[in-house]
Amino acid sequence: MTKQSEFFLYLIERYAEHKDTTANNVLDEWKRLNVVDLIYDMYEIYHCERLENAFDDIDKIVSEAQHKA
Repeated sequence: MTKQSEFFLYLIERYAEHKDTTANNVLDEWKRLNVVDLIYDMYEIYHCERLENAFDDIDKIVSEAQHKA
């Protein structure tokens, strides 16, 4: 497994905890909104900053995707 993949799994798990839900629910929502690849590709930024910053960015991505749906 690549470092990017490992981090993505870690990110989903921590984000799920942050949202008081499960990693499966988070991944299902991201798939439904078609943002999985976008978030996965943000590895270079997310892995070197505070997770809370990544969470804020992900919240924005999800919100924008929900408004488009």
